[in-house]
Amino acid sequence: MDLNQYFKSIIDADRQAVVICDLEHNIVYMNPAADVRYQKYGGRQLVGKSIKLCHNEKSCEIIDKVVEWFAKSSDNNLIYTFHNETDNRDVYMVALRDDSGTLIGYYEKHESRNCETMKLYDFI
Repeated sequence: MDLNQYFKSIIDADRQAVVICDLEHNIVYMNPAADVRYQKYGGRQLVGKSIKLCHNEKSCEIIDKVVEWFAKSSDNNLIYTFHNETDNRDVYMVALRDDSGTLIGYYEKHESRNCETMKLYDFI
């Protein structure tokens, strides 16, 4: 069974930004929420470009160090990178690995700290 469509659907349905990068720091995919969030930087036009173009020199150094840390051990898979006070969100870098555990890339994941405002099972 090809799970790619399922995985893509999960990422696309996420209301928080997800930006997926290869080991050369090229953006290989942005979900619709990331497209909107990073519209001022070009949104979907960033796909194929280096994520480092959107970061200052210090942040680029930190990105490199995190990727080196991911590569040191298959147990190194998640690191908290930032809290956005304005949106009350936490931002993480997450390692992406193939079936053998080899690092193949990473992604940026946002998680909201705000309580959900949607009603429970609002379709009923």
